[in-house]
Amino acid sequence: MAARLNTLAWAMVTLYPCVASADDADRSIFSLSSFGTVGIVHSSEKNADFTPSIFKPNGAGHTRSWNADVDSLVGAQLTATFTPQFSAVVQVISEQRYDNSHRPFVEWANLKYQFTPDFSVRVGRTVQPAFLFSDTRKVGYTLPWVRPPGEVYSLIPVTNIDGIDVSYRLHLGDVINTVQGNYGQSEPRLPDGAGKIHAKESWGISNLTEYGALTTRVTYLETHLTAESLNPLFDTYRLFGDEGDRIADRYDPKDKLMKFIGVGAIYDPGDWFVMGEWGHFDSNSAIGTLGAWYVSGGYRIDAFTPYVTYARSKTLSETSTAGLSTATLPPEFAGVATELNATLNTVMASASSQQTWSMGVRWDFAKNMDAKLQYDHTHLGNESNGQLTNLQPDYERGGTFRLLSLSVDFVF
Repeated sequence: MAARLNTLAWAMVTLYPCVASADDADRSIFSLSSFGTVGIVHSSEKNADFTPSIFKPNGAGHTRSWNADVDSLVGAQLTATFTPQFSAVVQVISEQRYDNSHRPFVEWANLKYQFTPDFSVRVGRTVQPAFLFSDTRKVGYTLPWVRPPGEVYSLIPVTNIDGIDVSYRLHLGDVINTVQGNYGQSEPRLPDGAGKIHAKESWGISNLTEYGALTTRVTYLETHLTAESLNPLFDTYRLFGDEGDRIADRYDPKDKLMKFIGVGAIYDPGDWFVMGEWGHFDSNSAIGTLGAWYVSGGYRIDAFTPYVTYARSKTLSETSTAGLSTATLPPEFAGVATELNATLNTVMASASSQQTWSMGVRWDFAKNMDAKLQYDHTHLGNESNGQLTNLQPDYERGGTFRLLSLSVDFVF
């Protein structure tokens, strides 16, 4: 699938200059837009890094006190409208990747057929529609904040899916209701040689309702999840016989059924806005069961929009287990079992349990451009490292940290 997507992306990009040099009628087939964010973030935590995504290898804090890789990115989207019914889209983004490079990658690449004005089917790489801002999650200009609240948006860190997407829109008086369903898979790669996350046989349904200034979304997703980075831990557990097999069967994130449900709403009459989202994630593994929500509001004063957000996530599953019994094991095996149990308990306790107060201001200083200043104060749950990564030996789980973020967003 990835090879076919790259072929589609390359074909469209190479065709664009040829079409652009033809007559005006041909030129209208293609349209090109771009977007980006230039940002810098400071973290008060010196023994770990803050990152907005598990797919980034480092961030603000230990690696660099002020880090420009946390939010900065540039993207371009090429749309080809071959007929009123048949079109194609390729979106390419350059940002910090799992290997610390900024090599461009294909975020979207799909073919779309519009059977009727309200019914369409897309095939290829499309957005994973889990949240209110899923469609524009990487387009900072469309967001009221510097970045979406991580407590909720980290529940589904994968932003796209390879497969098929079906959308049907229904008009009920002043109400527009869009039902979207998809099926496919994704295999993003984790930093530091931790392998991939495999999400296979993924399917979901999302219902978006628009009524005047009110927009709501309800989403349900399922996938068979495998986290390669944790599989060796449980392969070692299985060496301890039946007891090890039972522990591995319970906690190993290998082809486990993951379920997610999300609900969100935004009311934006123009001068002000208020919004909130809630999500529940169940991995059926050591990754745990998490619940998260946020509320946010802001008021527009000419070109300025001050805003405030409160977000919270909580681990709803057990955060420790007795693990292997060491009483009857020989000393050399008891030591290994003790280390295995400690590692498993660290994984279970380190889930993103935290709460964050954020306040900031957006300044729309030019057409299609804004500047944002945001302050975050995060309190971590006991033994949790939240969204902090690259933990150093002196790092102490729990506690608090603060972020100061500055960014400039643009769309063209």
